[in-house]
Amino acid sequence: MKLFKTAVMICGLAALGALGAPPAEAAPWDRKTVFTFSGPVEIPGVHLAGWGILPAGTYVFKILDSQSDRHIVQIFNKDETQIYATILAIPNFRLKATDKTVMTFRERPAGQPEALRAWFYPGRQWGEEFVYPKAKALEIAKATNMPVLFTPAELPMEVTEPVKTADAPVVVELRRAPIMAITPAGEEVQLAQVVTPPPAAEEAPMVAQLEPATLPATASGLWMWALIGFVALLGAMLIQPKAKAVR
Repeated sequence: MKLFKTAVMICGLAALGALGAPPAEAAPWDRKTVFTFSGPVEIPGVHLAGWGILPAGTYVFKILDSQSDRHIVQIFNKDETQIYATILAIPNFRLKATDKTVMTFRERPAGQPEALRAWFYPGRQWGEEFVYPKAKALEIAKATNMPVLFTPAELPMEVTEPVKTADAPVVVELRRAPIMAITPAGEEVQLAQVVTPPPAAEEAPMVAQLEPATLPATASGLWMWALIGFVALLGAMLIQPKAKAVR
């Protein structure tokens, strides 16, 4: 009987340990990044009126929405109390991943702010290359002598209110907007000629990353032992009065 009670106690403690174990941390699907610009930086739309050029300072970058072939990136102030821009971006490849955030720019003539080109999250070879409106893309392509991504869709460059949800009308437009590249000579070329997309396994839609199955196999095993311990404890409570009567 003592052996049975000991076994029940051990199972019960295992159950309590499993119930008290902290859940696994969710993957950083939004890839939140804090970055400080030392000078003014030009960004594509869609941005708040008057915020097409970000002054020097600290900003927060996050992914709002993720599709297999494109991402919607938002730029916040340092405290994340204001959204300055909601921008269309395409996954693009770099040769070597680093353990730090990398922002790349397109140099402009003297006196003009650098244009934001891409954002690379630490440890990833695929970053977010930003898409500009056609007229601005051609201007930057001529100044840098490099192709620039653009969308021919008639999207708003400025908004009076920040975009706060992934189902906002402007985000829906960004999801379905066609994307191409424009050369310094003004020639429109297909995206595949200037962008190296990630393999399908590298870029799953955000919906898949938000599925509730976040516990590792070891945690799910603890829950099984917790259930066994609970059943054993309940059985002991029911059996014990009968055992006393027999003695």
